[in-house]
Amino acid sequence: MKQLTFLLLFLFSITIFSQNKKPNILFIISDDLTATAVSSYENKACHTPNIDKLASEGVKYTKAYTQYPVCGPSRASFMSGYYPNATTTFGYVSGRKNIGNERKTWSQLFKDNGYYTARVSKIYHMGVPIDIETGSNGQDDEASWTERFNSQGPEWKAIGDAELVQGNPDGKIERKGGNVMTIVKADGDDLVHSDGKTAKKVSELIKKHKNEPFFLAVGFVRPHVPFVAPKPYFEPYPFSEVTLPKKVDGDWDDIPKRGINYVTSVNAQMNLEQEKKAIAAYYASVSYMDAQVGKVLKTLKDEGLEANTIVIFTSDHGFHLGEHNFWMKVSLHEESVRVPLIIKVPGKKAAVCNSFVELIDLYPTISELAGLKPSKHIQGKSLVKTIDKPKKKVRDMAFSVSQGGKTFLLRDDKWAYIQYNEDASAGMELFDMENDPKQFTNLAHNPNYAKVVVKFKKKLAKKLKEVRTNDLGINYSKKKPLGNYD
Repeated sequence: MKQLTFLLLFLFSITIFSQNKKPNILFIISDDLTATAVSSYENKACHTPNIDKLASEGVKYTKAYTQYPVCGPSRASFMSGYYPNATTTFGYVSGRKNIGNERKTWSQLFKDNGYYTARVSKIYHMGVPIDIETGSNGQDDEASWTERFNSQGPEWKAIGDAELVQGNPDGKIERKGGNVMTIVKADGDDLVHSDGKTAKKVSELIKKHKNEPFFLAVGFVRPHVPFVAPKPYFEPYPFSEVTLPKKVDGDWDDIPKRGINYVTSVNAQMNLEQEKKAIAAYYASVSYMDAQVGKVLKTLKDEGLEANTIVIFTSDHGFHLGEHNFWMKVSLHEESVRVPLIIKVPGKKAAVCNSFVELIDLYPTISELAGLKPSKHIQGKSLVKTIDKPKKKVRDMAFSVSQGGKTFLLRDDKWAYIQYNEDASAGMELFDMENDPKQFTNLAHNPNYAKVVVKFKKKLAKKLKEVRTNDLGINYSKKKPLGNYD
């Protein structure tokens, strides 16, 4: 009897300890991954078994949106907790100088509360491919981390079969560096490339720091261009079997000039075969990245840490794959701004949440789940209630900006409204997302929808006022932070 009593007390003490133990945070972010390329969302042509498994175990958010569809400002926003228009952070920077040294970033809050925090590869902005080629820190924020690790890789110079499908109509150029669609079916294994090295380092860190609370930020650079992956990842995607997005004659005729994306099939001089090859290579890059996600999650499980680790998976923004003859990001159309988002919390049931959410919501959400209190001035909303109640609506619309903070998106269940300049002087777009989800017909200048446009203009003016006056302390005449708000 005494032995049974001792055993029960021992088990009770273990339970209390585990309840009081700080949860680990494993934050995984892919670069340029559109939700339309993840098979657990709606694209069955691209294979992402490891992300899909995570989605089946956590809360999958179907309406998650970036705050800026470009790497640098998006990452600065969700790591700082402020909208780009609040900090005027629109470029390829970390955003630190625009929020001040006294304000804590997301990971810094954990660092200052006893967590080991590490960045592996791209979390704040890194130039891909250049900073990956050189192994540079890019525009990282050193104060956010206990340690930092870069994952150098050959990128477009990788040995293998290469083909440039952008700006190469006659096919004479095999490959080209920079932010262009060079495809490399690379020789060698996963560890030749940046993401393979990232997965290996993260696995090492999980093992090394398993006995202390950690915040590990894992930045995979694929499927960002160049589309580089080991050859086997290309085999499931023969370009001849790729189905191109629907094309509509005169698709651009009813949208403003600024609504035509910076990379198109036209200015990139892409023929239909090159378009198919680009999509196939993007899918191969996604599959390679997904395999690395699987390695990290397997290590977490093998080390017995699943029961005390919150896992987040997302992307910094989406990516056009030929929709409207658009490619890459920057655009505020759906494929460019909508992202996958999965949050797995130990002990919580898997679910699907259809509420609008924003990447800026990650900071307050994960902090609350870990029992930490961020500054009251950060601008995201906690999603914690959606973990237990996935039908809970957190936002009735999503807000995103682009083009130097001068182009705006408001997206609700019925409408997607895009406005160019605060006075709409460069045009507007309005799409009925229930009847025209692919956004082919701009209704902004149809007199039957004039009241809808007026409503959204008022909503946008209100949103911008809220964003800019939320106690951040920005002097907009000088564009620098004032005062201590943390």
